[in-house]
Amino acid sequence: MAVLSTIKENNTFRRLYRSRMCYVYPQIVVYVSKNRLGGFRYGITTSKKVGNAVARSRCRRIIRAALSEYADKLDGKCFDVVLVARKKTPFLKSTDLVEPIGKSLKKAGIIE
Repeated sequence: MAVLSTIKENNTFRRLYRSRMCYVYPQIVVYVSKNRLGGFRYGITTSKKVGNAVARSRCRRIIRAALSEYADKLDGKCFDVVLVARKKTPFLKSTDLVEPIGKSLKKAGIIE
């Protein structure tokens, strides 16, 4: 299984928020942009609107688990992706997020 790198720099998150490639679903929002680093990176954002610290941590775990379903397909792709939790996210399971994440990655041309 491939290990995916994470985005930690604020300026990278801001660049992705300004990007034109944005896919919105009731459960999650996905921002996509190409990078020149030679690898796939992802970041997860949860705002205080989602809930308390426990709910936000659950959202991050759920999103990370759903993204790990595509880890082998994403290895070696040169893209940055930011996944933003919405109010529904803490009440879902990771299997509920696999489909919207997969659809957005396909629309962006990252996976087939």
